[in-house]
Formats: sequence, structure tokens, C-alpha cells
Amino acid sequence: MTVDSPQPAVQRLLGPSNPNLASSDGSSVPPAPRSGGAKVRILETATRLFYEEGIHSVGVDRLISEASVTKATFYKHYGSKDNLILAYIRTQHERVQDRFERLVTDAGEAPLAVRAWVDAVSDEVNEAEFRGCAFLNAAAEYHDPRDPVRQVVASHRDWYTERLAELLQAAGHPLPGDGADELMLARDGAMSGAYAGDAIAATAALRRVAERVLAG
Repeated sequence: MTVDSPQPAVQRLLGPSNPNLASSDGSSVPPAPRSGGAKVRILETATRLFYEEGIHSVGVDRLISEASVTKATFYKHYGSKDNLILAYIRTQHERVQDRFERLVTDAGEAPLAVRAWVDAVSDEVNEAEFRGCAFLNAAAEYHDPRDPVRQVVASHRDWYTERLAELLQAAGHPLPGDGADELMLARDGAMSGAYAGDAIAATAALRRVAERVLAG
């Protein structure tokens, strides 16, 4: 996907007006749990277990037990595991989006923002709890691109690539859409390579790609 010119209208699955969504930096590691009510506690539990162990491997009974809620409470708040899965993916998008926008604001200039983003990805993959990209992990568990989970993942990635393209455009890149595709692919590779192999080599490669892209 390139985003050098305006794209045709597509269904967006990340905004609060979409019925599939209840209601985000290069981060994909779920946040640390917070204290809260039953609904929040269920989502926090799901976030931890889905990310650490995989979505399909965690059953409703396990979620109920570890969240210390009753089955009636679980179904009252989420109705089904499928709804909880979508809430998990949406929450991760919101977190990545928020951190990315704060990173851009703090950086001030577009080239500095791209480099700060690379630093954020590099820091993340070296965290002890890192288990790869939450979105790539989710996509790997759902083979059908028409599945709501895959649609949310695709929309997240569209947003991500578009924001990278906007930064490159602001930095004067002649083909910001192509450059954003390169950055996104390098980010995916760094995430996967760091988890499966050498995090230092993976993030060094990401940094090299980013510098080449910024050089135009």
C-alpha cells in the first residue's frame, strides 16, 4: 500500500462510530495492568493472556478465573469471547496511536520523529515481556482476511503506514508512500527478528533502513 495520493474511501474499523469498535510510537507490548472494576479487570486479564499465550489458546473459563469474576459478569460486559478479542485489539490500537502521536509531538520535526520512532521500537523489543507485535500475532491466528479481527488489524496498519507517510512527506521525501511501506516492513522485520533471534541486529537493520529512507 502506498499513500502518496488520496486513497479511495474505505471502511474504517478503528473509529468509535463503527459498530465493530467499542470506542497505539511503535509499541505493541500491552500495558501493565491497572486497578479497576470487573469490566476493566477482564480486559486487562485478556490483554495479558492473549499477548503472552495466544488468543485461541485462552478459554473463557481461564479468563473468568484469572479475572476473579463470575461467568454472569463476564457475559454481561462482553457477551462473548469474540467481543472481548475485538476489545483487546482495539485497545492496543488506541495505545499505539496515543504513544505515536505523543512521540511525534515531542520530536517537533518530522525527521526527528522518525528517528524517535525507531528508538521506541528498539526499546520495546528489548523489554523482558516482549512477545512480538500484538497485531501480527493476532493476524497469524486468523487466516480469513474477512474476519473482524483481521479487519481491525488491517485498519490499524493502514493508519500506521499513513502516519509514517505523512512524516516522510513533511520531511521532504519524494515518494513518502513508498518510503512508509519500507519503514513498516522494516518495523515488522525488526519485531519478528528481535523476538525470534538477535534484537541488536534486528534494530540496527531497522535504523539503517530508516536512515536510507530519510535520505530520500
